Amino acid sequence: MSGITETLRVLIADDERPARSFLARLLRTFDDVEIVGEAGNGMETVQLIESLKPDLALLDLQMPEVDGLGVVRLLKKNKMPLIAFVTAYDEYAVRAFEINAVDYVLKPVEGARLRQTLDRARERLERADSQEEETQRVRQAAADYEAAEARPLERIPVRRRDEIVLIPVRRIVSILAEGEFLRIRTIDNENHTISHRLRDLAARLEQNQFVRLGRGTLVNIEMIRRIVPMPGGTFIVILNNNQEFRVSRLQSRLLREQLLRL
Repeated sequence: MSGITETLRVLIADDERPARSFLARLLRTFDDVEIVGEAGNGMETVQLIESLKPDLALLDLQMPEVDGLGVVRLLKKNKMPLIAFVTAYDEYAVRAFEINAVDYVLKPVEGARLRQTLDRARERLERADSQEEETQRVRQAAADYEAAEARPLERIPVRRRDEIVLIPVRRIVSILAEGEFLRIRTIDNENHTISHRLRDLAARLEQNQFVRLGRGTLVNIEMIRRIVPMPGGTFIVILNNNQEFRVSRLQSRLLREQLLRL
């Protein structure tokens, strides 16, 4: 975040042009606002935020492919502006944003409510809230919303240099936790890295599609070639791409219940 400025620099992100135009018209009625850019999809939003460095980004929550929450996950930590989500009423979203003190504006957007959002953004800039605190606040709201909504993911957006790649979940072979990151391997033997907690991601995946082999290992059931019993009641799992994983004792019991009973 850039600190106190005379003018609040705002970026608008919405996949619907009329919605962007309406929001832009409202913002232009305020003398202390500068619209620095408009984005029509999530990938473009990430690029514009990181290049234009706005004070505030107004993100449509429901953009296709990469939605507002996906944008938050893809932004580099040192590039996160203040975020306010623009959304139709959604009880899970509203609850998650309110609990984590993340601002939101309900559609249809009203000028007076938008003014409140702008004032709150200016107050946070003047208080010089740390960027790390803001990033954690928004990302926790995203995790809370996704957990409550419980809609299985079909694609996972990941960064690859300056691009954003959409990985179909069905093509994932394994997901490994390494510190603050997850390493995703696909059936094409591509490796991708995302900043996410395994527990949160596992909660968003189809439960019958993946199985946990240990605290930091998740594999696609369809990609399992062999399960080899080991002494002590544990297993080694061998995947179609020849990855091998020793299964923990606890997960071996769960694996037996989930996969090895007729």
